[in-house]
Amino acid sequence: MHTTALEIPTADGLADAYAAFPEHRGPLPGVLLHPDAFGPRPVLESLAGELASHGYFVLLPNVLYRNGRAPVVELPSRITAQVRPALFDQLMPMIAEHTPDRVLRDADAYLKYLAERPEVRNGPVAAVGYCMGAALALRTAAAYPERVAAVAGYHPSPLLTDAPDSPHLLAHDVTAEVQLGLAEGDMTPESFAELTGALDAAGVRHRTEIYPGTVHGFTMADTEAYDAAAFDRHRNSLPALLARTLPN
Repeated sequence: MHTTALEIPTADGLADAYAAFPEHRGPLPGVLLHPDAFGPRPVLESLAGELASHGYFVLLPNVLYRNGRAPVVELPSRITAQVRPALFDQLMPMIAEHTPDRVLRDADAYLKYLAERPEVRNGPVAAVGYCMGAALALRTAAAYPERVAAVAGYHPSPLLTDAPDSPHLLAHDVTAEVQLGLAEGDMTPESFAELTGALDAAGVRHRTEIYPGTVHGFTMADTEAYDAAAFDRHRNSLPALLARTLPN
């Protein structure tokens, strides 16, 4: 497995990023991996490497690069309930500044970067995300339907809000197959029904599930939310989605 740190030119500067891909194979389907609020770090790099081992070029950008290189805030080796409030006090203003306009400017740069890598196969890619990254993945798929064949999001930040640009309102622009794995408390039953209804009404092929017994962040092994059984379930479902939509 080859891994590398890199920088991606965007309309607003240089985004630091991490890439993982099998050596001596290619061209490979591309995967754009959006991190959770805590950003690229060893646990995300490990996820990128494991996904790459299935035969993909995986790009993990620091989506908050305007605020500094990853990690944009100092992170402990284990993110506990005690340290989360202080971390989010620092992170939430940065996340609030990462508007949909910024998201799509960056998405264009990331997709162009993947298209230009010699190791990446011509054609559509997958957009994968965790926590806030799930919303970014869905926005990317809606804005660039011809360039995104699959979307996967786990323990997503709100996909259904009262905002006029709520992610669920973009469903009619999505042509990708969508797979969502939610923690039990991520949505109310009413919101869950409205989200799945919006996807169904738009004709989106999707599998939207609640992982029982989990809390938000269940895939992240460096947090107290981590659930090994749910992590294994997600690590099996994600490669299966990619195999259907981006066979290698």
